[in-house]
Amino acid sequence: MNIVVGISDMKVSGTSGDNIITYSLGSCIGVAIYDPLAKVGGILHYMLPESSLDKEKAERNPFMFADTGIPTLFKSAYALGAKKQRMKVVIAGGAQILDQKGFFNIGKRNHMALRKLFFRNNVMSTYEDVGGSVNRTIRLDISTGEVSIKISGNGEIKI
Repeated sequence: MNIVVGISDMKVSGTSGDNIITYSLGSCIGVAIYDPLAKVGGILHYMLPESSLDKEKAERNPFMFADTGIPTLFKSAYALGAKKQRMKVVIAGGAQILDQKGFFNIGKRNHMALRKLFFRNNVMSTYEDVGGSVNRTIRLDISTGEVSIKISGNGEIKI
């Protein structure tokens, strides 16, 4: 079954045959995780770096922010049997699409928030495709753990 992750959304699965996908990663960041032994994985699509920007929105939708969405993604995968030590972690997004002059730098700030969280929690990313001025799409196959990133104007790569 194809499972679509919207903006400020997250999905986790341990069901063979599921494909999790998120589209339109501009300044947003997509985080795909997969444990090959447990065959559990998920994708988070967050918009903003820190929940302190709007605590009410963070309580209603923790997937909107890096500092609330990323821990929830990992905890949801752990609940299905995944272990951090075995995780394949793929990152995509963080572009400057609507902010060509870099006034807000949302893409860079989103990526920095992720780097800080990963550093504090000893999480290493397997692959990252961030920055630039292109949209990206991430797809995760729960049966195989294969992750692919489609980059606007540059085709698709398999990780």
